[in-house]
Amino acid sequence: MRFRIVLFDLDGTLIDSGPIILASMQHAVRTVLDRDIGYEELAATVGGQGLVAQMEALGPGRVDELVDVYRAHNDPLHETLEAFDGMMDVLPKLRSEGRRLGIVTAKRHRTVGLAFARFPWLSEQFEVVVGHDDTERHKPDPEPVLAALERLGAEPADAAYVGDSPFDIQAGKSAGAFAVAVGWGGIHSNETLLAQEPDAFVRSPEELLDVL
Repeated sequence: MRFRIVLFDLDGTLIDSGPIILASMQHAVRTVLDRDIGYEELAATVGGQGLVAQMEALGPGRVDELVDVYRAHNDPLHETLEAFDGMMDVLPKLRSEGRRLGIVTAKRHRTVGLAFARFPWLSEQFEVVVGHDDTERHKPDPEPVLAALERLGAEPADAAYVGDSPFDIQAGKSAGAFAVAVGWGGIHSNETLLAQEPDAFVRSPEELLDVL
């Protein structure tokens, strides 16, 4: 095997959460700021510094209101979440090959828990989860990826980081890991991802078995 450690982003990589994230952001902006912002503009910020930073950029001085309205709208929508086709098969296959898996996400652990409650099988696949509340710096900074590797006692050269955002690719490359961009997230365009020059680009979960 090329990489004995495989780290994954969560939103847009393992679970199809892009639509509920963008819908909740749009709802919060309309409710609190009485503004309409298109999905494309909102999507550009998803997957990086986290929810608070996103809301700070949209409405300085009204972050708490925006976050509260977002969460009230977003939390119940987790009941409608779907996992991406193929992941239920690919993750156990990677583990059966002796690989160790982890998640590195911009979500806080509370929100990760909502996804795990929806997909109990998903939480069973991973040895470590690094969320927004675990590090001082966040993607595209490499600190979250490095934190996951430290917990696993692994070196960056032994690891791949798989994600659907330009922030994932930047964080993985900056950490010294093999950065894999996925084309099924639906949040960021393929052109945006390829512009970051990932080490690999895959269009289906099954392709991960070939590049890792």
